[in-house]
Amino acid sequence: MLIKRVPSTDAPLDLLLEADPSVETIRGYLENSSCYVATIGNETVGAYVIQPMGDGAHELMNIAVAPAHQRKGIGVKLLNHAITMAREVGAQRLELSTGTFGYQLAFYQRAGFRVIAVERDHFLTHYDAPIYENGIQHKDRLRLALEY
Repeated sequence: MLIKRVPSTDAPLDLLLEADPSVETIRGYLENSSCYVATIGNETVGAYVIQPMGDGAHELMNIAVAPAHQRKGIGVKLLNHAITMAREVGAQRLELSTGTFGYQLAFYQRAGFRVIAVERDHFLTHYDAPIYENGIQHKDRLRLALEY
């Protein structure tokens, strides 16, 4: 598997939509971000987007693995790559946001991320359509951080 930086204009929007259902939100943060794409052969299997926030922090805006390639360790490799890239450019902290439940929360916690804030009703006020996972509606959003 090869992970390389691509211009934000070449970001695989269809893949990023796997992690964030809002095209407008994704397009809004792509402009000021770095996009990395994972490929196996000529096939794009994963991607992540990272953005500097200032004050020594970067934010992982999106990380996604193509459904046919999930549960194969690609997400872990992408997350580790993002952690390394942020550290290499001098970040002191990597932050991200996720829902208050689901496999994503455990995925980030296994990598050492810790909850730093709860944003009540985020998914209710920032998305036009409700977002459900395992039959439960996402309402609040958690902010997590990994300190270097």
